[in-house]
Amino acid sequence: MMKTLSSGNCTLSVPAKNSYRMVVLGASRVGKSSIVSRFLNGRFDDQYTPTIEDFHRKVYNIRGDMYQLDILDTSGNHPFPAMRRLSILTGDFFILVFSLDNRESFDEVKRLQKQILEVKSCLKNKTKEAGELPMVICGNKNDHGELCRQVPATEAELLVSGDENCAYFEVSAKKNTNVDEMFYVLFSMAKLPHEMSPALHRKISVQYGDAFHPRPFCMRRVKDVDAYGMVSPFARRPSVNSDLKYIKAKVLREGQARERDKCTIQ
Repeated sequence: MMKTLSSGNCTLSVPAKNSYRMVVLGASRVGKSSIVSRFLNGRFDDQYTPTIEDFHRKVYNIRGDMYQLDILDTSGNHPFPAMRRLSILTGDFFILVFSLDNRESFDEVKRLQKQILEVKSCLKNKTKEAGELPMVICGNKNDHGELCRQVPATEAELLVSGDENCAYFEVSAKKNTNVDEMFYVLFSMAKLPHEMSPALHRKISVQYGDAFHPRPFCMRRVKDVDAYGMVSPFARRPSVNSDLKYIKAKVLREGQARERDKCTIQ
């Protein structure tokens, strides 16, 4: 199955198996949107704007293979618990952000981690999936210094101990410290190409989207065999109804597969 995307004059086809969703969760004012901004365009904005829910999409051409990464930047206030649960259900991997100078935001990350594990465990029981759950616990604002720290690194590391699919990073979105490294490890845990990390692909804009179209091998030059990433400027979040249908189809598909396994010829 292929997904067709349109970005300006550029129409792209991405295999459904290469389409992923990354969900960013955490309390308000911890820097979730700043981390996403660093990932997408390498920028940091000092001005704080409360997030209700932002949706972004980035598409990649990595050695001729197309990938799509949807990013859900969630609200820290979570006024709609059902929407948060749906975001968790449809997420493939997660970044949980807290501020190193805010103890309450760390407590919120602990609650979120527990909720994600519970929700995903329920889904796995229905679909009998055996997949891992890649997750990064991210302590932001390490540029504020040790005098402002309210969460010891040793305590935060306990959240990821013993889980090879969970990692802890202390970053600064403002100073761009450890942000690239964090995404590199997250994509590695998710078994995605390393080139999806911000520092490992060539960033292009929509007007150069022809770089995503395959060329005859004889026409390629060495520098063309590369990894490209492009932010889709007009991406819209799939509707709630679409997300619900996706989850329902996933459960039904696995249920039908189990029924077929039970049928034997006597």
